Order: sequence, then C-alpha cells, then structure tokens
Amino acid sequence: MKLYGISNCNTVKKARDWLAQRDIEVPFHDFRKHGVTEALLKSWLQQVGWERLVNRQGATWRQLPDEAKAAVNSEAAAIRLMLEKPSVIRRPVLEKEGAIHPGFDAATWRALFGK
Repeated sequence: MKLYGISNCNTVKKARDWLAQRDIEVPFHDFRKHGVTEALLKSWLQQVGWERLVNRQGATWRQLPDEAKAAVNSEAAAIRLMLEKPSVIRRPVLEKEGAIHPGFDAATWRALFGK
C-alpha cells in the first residue's frame, strides 16, 4: 500500500489526516521529491483512463497554454504531460492491494479500509 501525491496539496493533506485519525500508516511518495516513472503511469492507466488521472481542475492544468491542453488527446500525450508536470496528476493516488484509487473521497475510503 502506498499514497502518492504532493505534500503541500490540500486534498493530499486531507487524505493523510483522514488516515492518521484512523491510525492507518501508509508510506507516502511525493511526486515532486521522488518523481514518477513512465512504467508507473502506464500501470495506473491500465486501471483508470488517462482522462481520470489528468487533473483538469488544478492550477497546473489551468496555467497550461491552450495549445498544450488541446495536445493532451491520447494516453501517450497524457503520459508525456504527467512526466513533465507531475502536479497535473489527480491527487492523491492510493495504491491498495494492486488497485489504484485517484482522488480522495471519505466515503470511498471508509469502504476500502472498513473504517
């Protein structure tokens, strides 16, 4: 089990607080400090589509030029963008028992952890 994200992201902070309040220890991988690999992204994209993994609501996406946004129209283009700008990945990404769960939703996590 592992939690991926960026430590100063508000949603990641909420997720980590939720875990801490329930005494659930999950190793944390910070995209900015430790990076992200193409192999990891490809394995995630086998489970969830690139449309779900690319965060189009965040500041990183909004700051992209329109032509860069328009160029993200395939899995390969999404991977290139996520490798170049890992902060565009929807956060956090919880990896549990081989499955990934992008984003934080308390109800979903209660079901995942039985708490």
